Amino acid sequence: MNLKDLKKDCAQKQKKGIHFIIASVVIWIMVLIVQLTDLPILTKNLLTFCCTAPLLPIAFLISKILKIQFQDKSNPLNYLGILFSANQMIYLLIAMWIYPTLPDKMLMVIAMIFGAHLLPYSWLYNSKTYMVLSIIIPILSLIVGLNFANYT
Repeated sequence: MNLKDLKKDCAQKQKKGIHFIIASVVIWIMVLIVQLTDLPILTKNLLTFCCTAPLLPIAFLISKILKIQFQDKSNPLNYLGILFSANQMIYLLIAMWIYPTLPDKMLMVIAMIFGAHLLPYSWLYNSKTYMVLSIIIPILSLIVGLNFANYT
């Protein structure tokens, strides 16, 4: 198979990562619930980190429910998609630095990281939607994060 065929195969078998998108919605609902509490900001931030931890298991469960092939060892680009996801964990180190330094801005930084990490998937899945959202989400997160309360 050539690269174009491998990318098409990956997008079809992975259904363009919809299981991760749905899992992210679940994660962000959990984060919203945490942010709506009256807990101190450092406690909210810690719980927000905890909310992001089950992304992979939730995505795996959703892939089983939707009958999406979670891992395809026959396509080397599948490993690349997993690497793209793992890369986000490294970026979360930035959010960990923000946690005690600028606690009111940690959620904004996490939202920016979650949005920006979609960019490589625009290439993997040949998706203009992923590309546009990977730019819009961090910019909107910055604007909202600088001007509104965290739960917004």
